[in-house]
Amino acid sequence: MCGIAGFLTATARPDAAIVLKRMCDLIRHRGPDDEGYHVERGCALGMRRLSIVDLKTGHQPISNEDGTVWIVFNGEIYEFDRLRSDLEARGHRFRTHSDTEVIVHLYEEYGVDCFRHLRGMFAIALWDARSERVVLARDRFGKKPLYYAVTADGLTFGSELKCLRASGMPLTLDAEALRLYLLFSYIPDPWSPFVEVRKLPPGSWLSYDARAGKLEQGVFWRMPMPASEPCAGDTEEKAALRIREAFDEAVRIRMIADVPLGAFLSGGIDSSSVVASMALSSPDPVQTFSIGFEESGFNELPAARLVAQRYNTKHREMVVSPDSVRLIERLIRHFDEPFGDSSAIPTFLVSEFAAQHVKVALTGDGGDELFGGYEVHRSAAGLARWGAIPQSLRGGIRRIADFLPYGAYGKNFLHMISLNSGFARYLERNYAHYHLRNQLLTAEWMLPAEESWLLEKMNHCLLPHQGNLLTQSLYFEATASLLGDMLVKVDRMSMANSLEVRSPLLDYRLAEVAAAIPHGWKIRGDRGKHIFVRATSDRLPRKLLTLPKKGFGVPLAAWFRGDLRDMLRGLLLSQKFLDRGIAKARFVKALLDEHDSERRDNSHWLWSLLMLELWFQDLEQNPV
Repeated sequence: MCGIAGFLTATARPDAAIVLKRMCDLIRHRGPDDEGYHVERGCALGMRRLSIVDLKTGHQPISNEDGTVWIVFNGEIYEFDRLRSDLEARGHRFRTHSDTEVIVHLYEEYGVDCFRHLRGMFAIALWDARSERVVLARDRFGKKPLYYAVTADGLTFGSELKCLRASGMPLTLDAEALRLYLLFSYIPDPWSPFVEVRKLPPGSWLSYDARAGKLEQGVFWRMPMPASEPCAGDTEEKAALRIREAFDEAVRIRMIADVPLGAFLSGGIDSSSVVASMALSSPDPVQTFSIGFEESGFNELPAARLVAQRYNTKHREMVVSPDSVRLIERLIRHFDEPFGDSSAIPTFLVSEFAAQHVKVALTGDGGDELFGGYEVHRSAAGLARWGAIPQSLRGGIRRIADFLPYGAYGKNFLHMISLNSGFARYLERNYAHYHLRNQLLTAEWMLPAEESWLLEKMNHCLLPHQGNLLTQSLYFEATASLLGDMLVKVDRMSMANSLEVRSPLLDYRLAEVAAAIPHGWKIRGDRGKHIFVRATSDRLPRKLLTLPKKGFGVPLAAWFRGDLRDMLRGLLLSQKFLDRGIAKARFVKALLDEHDSERRDNSHWLWSLLMLELWFQDLEQNPV
């Protein structure tokens, strides 16, 4: 696991080596074990390495035999030995035992088609001296980040946004991206907070020729469309067996490492299933890590302990009472952009805890997205039924919603059912609703009211038809939300602690198996992940299967009434924040007072605003 950075310009920069090192020094946390650089003509490639496989000879950058192709690479390629054997049979010669060198020779053999041969997580930069181009690529789910900017001077890229800021390029705030943040509480791909910078989409590659100033992009994988109906002759029993086999293989190949390895164990179905599969294929006890909070509603340690005891894991747990003010300040710099998911806090804490003992941890992320585990999936059928309301009535319903006072029961519901598109109703119900944003934000910071605007902007996360809303919601959560929220959180918080995290449930072959399973086998009554539970339940303690689903959260509502109260009010009611022209002072105060009185839990929205203001301040105080 590494961090990568670099640039390509039409003419060589005299300060290239200095700038490249400055870019890489800022991501030392991603790779504290080693560093490496290659500067040639207008190309500069750099990396920071966290050594996981081939500890002795895996130094980067790595080249082919004659030095015409160079690579820096962040990630892990599973089953690379099989690829290596095939390449050796084709005449390629290897100097190392690393997965990185395999990619170089695959590129020689297949060009940009090489990326479809890779199974793993990766962000890749290749310098092809023969054609004087840089090729970037990102794994199928976007587990590893990769930012880039094409300017008049050439191409600049990096694992984190701070790399591009350190390159010296001028950057302009992207108001459109920040408006999307105020809806989703994250900036969706491919946007970034800056107009000039974009995130390379998952499952895609980009090629830049500096001489011609020519940019090309291509896609080597897309998330398959979730099936509505079973294939002829298929049964739940057969489907559960396919899932179990694909899942176990995905876990097994992610247990290969030359350093200590463990697993996060939250006590939920997904992480517990990962630990069970690891234990069944390992001769040694699995190392497991769990954290809890003093508040009982946020403490899953008893559930995690059930799994640890069943599989006799080398279990470590910790009840945390973090210095929340200091911790929040530490998180801001690692995200580089506004990020409003407060579960970043426990993710950071469990990563910090695990990193004291291991360098690699497996996690259960991805099960909800692939198998319909979220409540938003279970609500989709009901949302679709509101499409039967005649168009002639929708305008009247919306006017009633607008007329009611903000706190009136049913106001948001009426606005939601008045929307024309099923997907627009889905977004309204599950993200920052219109009336909250309309009361809170100034007119300049509101998204356009027309549904068509948002549907067009998020088109890359939608299926080409507007049919089954459950299908759309499964696809959206597995492309937009997983990519922009879950995987960003896990990557930044684990790498902040120099810990590699692997997600077997996000193996692309398992994802293709999951996509072929019909909705009715995933969601049964008021519970999701039915088919996945059927595939793994015999391995789990019976009591675990009956526990209600909990999110991986923190007692934020209580913190905002306690330790974080002064900080929250001081920042959100400050003249500096209000002068930004984003939020209306009266409504910000109303949200704070309402939360203090416990009349309503506004912690999610307040956290999103807090993260936005802290990001602005970090940007102003730390130019790089």
